[in-house]
Amino acid sequence: MIAIIDYGAGNVKSVENAVRKLGFETKITSNLEEIKQADKVIFPGVGEASTAMKYLKLKGLDVLIPTLKQAFLGICLGQQLLCKFSEEGNTKCLGIFDLKVKQFPATDIVPHMGWNNLIKTKTSLFEGVSDEDNFYFVHSYYCEIGENTTSECDYILPFSATLQKDNFYGTQFHPEKSGDIGSKILENFLKL
Repeated sequence: MIAIIDYGAGNVKSVENAVRKLGFETKITSNLEEIKQADKVIFPGVGEASTAMKYLKLKGLDVLIPTLKQAFLGICLGQQLLCKFSEEGNTKCLGIFDLKVKQFPATDIVPHMGWNNLIKTKTSLFEGVSDEDNFYFVHSYYCEIGENTTSECDYILPFSATLQKDNFYGTQFHPEKSGDIGSKILENFLKL
């Protein structure tokens, strides 16, 4: 079973539909035992960092998530909350990735919304994906680049499009909204 963490953020149903379309059983849950026992965990996200972290703390998910050993995928806000700090609401996050989440400077159109390709891809999530493939982004905050960056995107400035450390993976883009190529990323994750 694939646990999809329900923490009051939007987009959980889109992720559930995308995973089920690939033939995997899912459960949308914030139950600690169900998450612990899941084969894989997906942490989707559309929302605001400080509100999401308050919910995680309320449910004990802030303590549980860093201890999980199964493959774990954070999407968009889900990836950002795996970092140590977000400028959005001056929020202390989960600290799995030793990176800060920063707000895009208002030198171009913000939020970054639309299709972009990635550079410097180096993770098993990208098996069968080419440098010409594009992914769907929608965000006003970005993860800086660091040692856990496995691909970059350039919008106003370079940022971490994907992250990976041990069993924790993150995508700033939305694979569930990125068509067939996004499905390939999800499938690669689910087959880890």
